[in-house]
Amino acid sequence: MSTIKCLIVDDEPLAIKVIENYLQRLSEFEIVAKCESAIDAFNVLQNEKVDLMFLDINMPMLTGIDFVKSLEKKPEVILTTAYREYALEGFEISALDYLLKPISFQRFLKAANKASQLIHTKEAANNKTVNKAPQAVINTGSASNNSEEPPYIFLKVEKKMVKIALEDIIYMESLKDYLRVYTSNGEMVVHYTLTKILENLPEDEFIRIHRSYAISLKKVNAIEGNQVELKNGKMLPIGRLYQQIVKDTIYSKGIMPNS
Repeated sequence: MSTIKCLIVDDEPLAIKVIENYLQRLSEFEIVAKCESAIDAFNVLQNEKVDLMFLDINMPMLTGIDFVKSLEKKPEVILTTAYREYALEGFEISALDYLLKPISFQRFLKAANKASQLIHTKEAANNKTVNKAPQAVINTGSASNNSEEPPYIFLKVEKKMVKIALEDIIYMESLKDYLRVYTSNGEMVVHYTLTKILENLPEDEFIRIHRSYAISLKKVNAIEGNQVELKNGKMLPIGRLYQQIVKDTIYSKGIMPNS
């Protein structure tokens, strides 16, 4: 398994040092460069292979968010910032994670593990030249007429087809050509798009709320402004283009009163 090549971008040298020290504890990660501006980072990306970028949001001249938006081809991104209010902007660039300063090693490790899983899943998929089995097999009915087994889906995770009950799915996150599925039993990354999987899931149970997110309506706890609160406490943004359909669907389900 190859090492994950990392770029650290922050205008504060001390903040760079914290990320650097954390990465040095993990043999799987290799630091290819450290930059104090988006311009310097752009030059590195033009000349070096970078799998993962730790990027500060609030930088002079060009913010981290605007920098990522300007990139034609970008690595996976983990955002770092001292300001909690920037979290929603991270959703708009499909950031892999969002670390609030000061960053604890425990929280950093969680983000690093998430990045490792995604990057190596993509790497394995890109290296395959054979074994083109379907990435998902969906049964939206019971296994047989006499069975009381709930509807389920088979998802290809690495070399296994894993069976997941639809009622266990909490939400799904789009990662370009990949998908992270969050369930009551954990999470997994599969080589499948959000659009494609939604075509095969019951429309009355799952809804897209954002270009990067789809949720199980059964797992909704509340709607507040342009965010959905799930029963596990997770808050997800509702994209501008999806606000009306989310509102109509929620009202039709009677999840909240019409006022």
